[in-house]
Amino acid sequence: MQEKRIAAGVLDIAYREYGRSDGWPCILSHGFPYDVHAYAEAAPLLADAGARVIVPYLRGYGPTRFLSSDTPRSGEQAALAADLLALMDTLKIERATLAGYDWGGRAGCIVAALWPQRVEALVSGNSYNIQNIARAVEPASPREEAALWYQYYFHNERGRRGLAADRRGVTRLLWQMWSPTWAFDEATFERSAQAFDNPDFVDVVIHSYRHRYGLVAGDPAVAAIEQKLVAQPPIVVPTISIDGDADGVNFGTAHQAAKFVGPHEHRAFHAAGHNLPQERPADWVRAILDARGFAQA
Repeated sequence: MQEKRIAAGVLDIAYREYGRSDGWPCILSHGFPYDVHAYAEAAPLLADAGARVIVPYLRGYGPTRFLSSDTPRSGEQAALAADLLALMDTLKIERATLAGYDWGGRAGCIVAALWPQRVEALVSGNSYNIQNIARAVEPASPREEAALWYQYYFHNERGRRGLAADRRGVTRLLWQMWSPTWAFDEATFERSAQAFDNPDFVDVVIHSYRHRYGLVAGDPAVAAIEQKLVAQPPIVVPTISIDGDADGVNFGTAHQAAKFVGPHEHRAFHAAGHNLPQERPADWVRAILDARGFAQA
């Protein structure tokens, strides 16, 4: 494994690279509130299977930095997708297998939907991760609304201050609530929590959870991407979507299958929570290899 960084788009992106430089490209994107350590076990397994594995720190996490102080600290979905596409362009990766969950799954879904020629196959935790912001005010079930407490917390100044004052306290609680069957230890949590010390973490997170409800404006630089997402574009590339049946924040997404109009399979990992690749690395890798198999069939 090599720790690298590269200027791509509006970011200086820090990333880990595993495997041969001439291997088949595979980009693994983490979610909130996690980091590259979510793939610490899965990435070497993929490298052993012949992949060139790229695991970036998303904007606002770890050593990744904005190149300019003038760039909005946006956490909106279009910005995450633009970052992923810029990374591929800068690394001269014409086509890759993308895998991710939560924020990272959202970036992968958007690139797959809008630039399918760049994606060989997709693995997405919690299925179709593209936000339907126009319908964000439509209520979910009481159980689902209760699980989203942290999003409503971040909508107000009290929540912003709470996250800024105790990043580890808030994120540790989310780990516990979202993965109730995962017995992670403090050392495992702390390895990832160091990524939340990024000076832009709070701003990016708060913007993300406000923008998805239409409460704040987006970055004009990615407005064209955001506009295309209003139509909720289908995903045509070969895809395996995954839920953990013990996920404490998403309670099953198999009903989103109609959004995948190409080869698609939905899987449920028994007794797994939200952080799928870290909780079930071998199963996650199997899904990536199987999705590539769909593409090559």
